[in-house]
Amino acid sequence: MTATPPPHRTAAEALLETLMQRGADRAFCVPGESYIALLDAIHGESGFDLVTCRHEGGAGFMAVADARLTGRPGIALVSRGPGACNASIAVHTAEQDAVPMILIIGQVEGRDLRRNAFQEIDYKSMFGGIAKWVGEIKHPDEAPEFAARAWTMATSGVPGPVILSAPEDVLAAVCDAPIPPVHSNAVAGLAAGEAARIAELIRSAERPILLAGREFDVPDGREALLRFAEAWALPVAVSFRRQDIFPNDHDLYAGDLGLRNPDQQRDAFHDADLILALGTRLTDITTQGYSWPAPTQTLVHSCADPRFLGWHFPATVATTAAAVPLVEAIGSEGQPATPERTAWARRLREIQQTDSQANPRSFSDGVDFVRVAQLVEQVAPADAIVTLDAGTFAAPFYRKVRWRLGQRLIAPISGAMGFGVPAAVAAALRHPGRTVIGLVGDGGVLMTGNEMAVGMARGLPVKIIISENNAYGSIRIHQERDHPGRVSGTDLVNPDLAKWASSFGAQMVLVDDVDDLEQLAAALRAPGPMIALVRTSLEAVLPGGKPQLSEVESCA
Repeated sequence: MTATPPPHRTAAEALLETLMQRGADRAFCVPGESYIALLDAIHGESGFDLVTCRHEGGAGFMAVADARLTGRPGIALVSRGPGACNASIAVHTAEQDAVPMILIIGQVEGRDLRRNAFQEIDYKSMFGGIAKWVGEIKHPDEAPEFAARAWTMATSGVPGPVILSAPEDVLAAVCDAPIPPVHSNAVAGLAAGEAARIAELIRSAERPILLAGREFDVPDGREALLRFAEAWALPVAVSFRRQDIFPNDHDLYAGDLGLRNPDQQRDAFHDADLILALGTRLTDITTQGYSWPAPTQTLVHSCADPRFLGWHFPATVATTAAAVPLVEAIGSEGQPATPERTAWARRLREIQQTDSQANPRSFSDGVDFVRVAQLVEQVAPADAIVTLDAGTFAAPFYRKVRWRLGQRLIAPISGAMGFGVPAAVAAALRHPGRTVIGLVGDGGVLMTGNEMAVGMARGLPVKIIISENNAYGSIRIHQERDHPGRVSGTDLVNPDLAKWASSFGAQMVLVDDVDDLEQLAAALRAPGPMIALVRTSLEAVLPGGKPQLSEVESCA
């Protein structure tokens, strides 16, 4: 039976209790008077950690990263109007990344709703296109019900963000409603005969590919994927920026579906006679601009949300069954690899290995950042967590670094700049005993790099590497390709980033050339927080980048 609520419990206290009963133990915030009653409720809860951030975008990114690591909704608390607007980038990131998130916004007082009050926004109109659900508590007794619904909506089906708007006077009012009991989310099962049908398709295929998506990023999901692939001798490709869900040094690893896949790899993928797209929405980048799977290829597609099934790619078998139960139902007692299957897997593996070869060059304007990626691969422990911001510096981490089972790659599927540092801080908060390395460019670091202050205040041993090439490099590449020699808007004039980084109080490492990389390696292995500034070559990533003359001569 549902317990009777204690006397004089506020709606804010009931909301917090509802979330905590479902597993919430942390929230990231920039404080605001519009939800001060919720801040007061948190003050009375010793088992709940409130992380005070420096920008709502940073707080939201931390919530997204925390959710990636726990599987539970990441929670961010922001004030109305400007606070909600600043946090909107994280809501979009959570939607694109399929991450459960609850953004709680302190709203204007109930009596002022829809009167264009100071800082008022209609959040259903604002977030309706990117959030799974937008709820607004209009009576204090609705607080526990809405909190329970927000948790369920964020975690059911394909996870995503939900918005919970709460007027400040409603949060402070007495709530007489009980806390709803905790229930498990409904999970769609396999239809009768689906597992056997899929197994038969695998047996009859000569050139299958297993495209593994987000749904394997769950406890024991990676292990289940590995067992299944090995049992059925299935080459595995991973969806966009999910490199850590399958060991990259495995003979069955066929690479990722990402930006600018090599033509040889794309051609090979088009030669597949069976594609098992499991636990993925088949979005535009994973499908190479909606060009793969082709209509002539047999497709098995599983996705927890039926809206994404049959939408663009007709499937021979389409199911809402979760990926891990699906592969377990098909079974790990597969079949011996046929000569045709073995040759097919070898072909895909050779293409991937050729693409993954890292051949850093020497440039007069800085260090080829591929060298830093190689260094991180060498020094990162087996359980390391690496967070990436968006930018050209991150490219080698997707194709040139071999991710091992047990390591975590936390990168913005949405391509949002400003993600890297907040994500690293959130990861170190969640796993303080693991090595956390965050990488960010000089464009992204001045967006949300201030969140390093949160890491230092908490005594976290987070390690940040900044790539400085004085440019918005990704855009510059497109600019040089499409409008060569016509640079506009992509140059950056930076402050002294070494002094800025030193001001946080962490160990500071300056990498001016390749000879300084040993110092960086030592700092990455050492305990405690660290910030490294790498003077990075822009020439290395631009079209037609020219190495130093000595290298040209040595290659002749």
